[in-house]
Amino acid sequence: MDPAAAAAVAEAHRAEWGRVLAAAARLTGDLDAAEDCAQDAYAGALAAWAEHGIPERPGAWLTTVARRRAMDLIRRRDTQRARLPVLAGPDPAITAAGEADAGDVIPDDRLRLIFTCCHPALAVDARVALTLRLLCGLTTAEVARAFLTSEATMAARITRAKKKITAARIPYRVPGPDQLPGRLAGVLDVVHLVFTTGHTAPAGTALQRRDLAERALDLARMLRLLLPDDPGVAGLLALILLTDARRHARTDPAGRLLVLADQDRGAWDRGEISEGLALARQALQHRPYTRYPLMAAIAATHATAPRFEATDWAQILALYDQLAAIWPSPIVALNRAVALEPQLTGYHYLPAARAEYLRRLGRLDEARLAYDEALLLAGNTTERDYLTARRAGLDA
Repeated sequence: MDPAAAAAVAEAHRAEWGRVLAAAARLTGDLDAAEDCAQDAYAGALAAWAEHGIPERPGAWLTTVARRRAMDLIRRRDTQRARLPVLAGPDPAITAAGEADAGDVIPDDRLRLIFTCCHPALAVDARVALTLRLLCGLTTAEVARAFLTSEATMAARITRAKKKITAARIPYRVPGPDQLPGRLAGVLDVVHLVFTTGHTAPAGTALQRRDLAERALDLARMLRLLLPDDPGVAGLLALILLTDARRHARTDPAGRLLVLADQDRGAWDRGEISEGLALARQALQHRPYTRYPLMAAIAATHATAPRFEATDWAQILALYDQLAAIWPSPIVALNRAVALEPQLTGYHYLPAARAEYLRRLGRLDEARLAYDEALLLAGNTTERDYLTARRAGLDA
């Protein structure tokens, strides 16, 4: 195998998989068939690029080959009715030749695919799994690891989701202007969930899952490219960049968790911060504010503080007030440090925060109990080590 060709195919898989599969899906109307066409294109690239050289535009080469495979598949179907894309339903605006749907706000195949993967008729875990599998190109085994489940279980989950798309005749198109805001919010939530799962792994020995965090950043950049004027998209990308900028400072050399107050801000990624601040400013130019621009503004306030003690807490509190008004989440209430909600009983940050307050009040016995509760709920080893150390510090 030619190493240069293999490396180019691997890079194209990461960068172009979603585009290639989406183009094939638009023709076949069947996600399994589209995956087969895309995989055939990548397999063919290994041999063709080794023999003839790497094309100037690898993504275009792969998309062309995948579309040809899809057209071959269509030709083998028996009747014109069988050739109509199942995902498009009865809508005559989408034909087997791949003509653009007149209802699409933006005629990009990747947008069609991500809105299909994130359709509200699917369960949230199925939306995330399909997005990672079809848009990001993760293998079923890799998606299973992200969900901490077996490959067989994940394969069955993905298969059920695909069957539901077909059975429910979920349309393979971008929602119209009247539906786009609500549907886009669901897409942004999926991308954000992928990022938060990578930023702080729900379980395991590592604090972060960089593969998931990076895939979420890729998805957010893709959405930004396709929807450059949407403030929610700009806000989400800003939030991810400003949060991800702290990744190298979140643990000490021994792997112990460092909270915001203890982090070396010189280790923060200034490039990501600069890009995130510009996006946050752009997102906040639009009124009324939505969730992700406000969350990005909070992250920006932390990112611009030269040291923890200089944080503009009054500004952060005002932003949380606005966020709570449009997104009354118990997690927002906890972060705002105003109220403790009963829905947070299984959320380990709640007893951890309570333990910190009790420690500062000198109520050490109560603080120990709160740390013990947090340790029972925390699944991440790095976070458990941090909580254990904080509890031990009460006896010092």
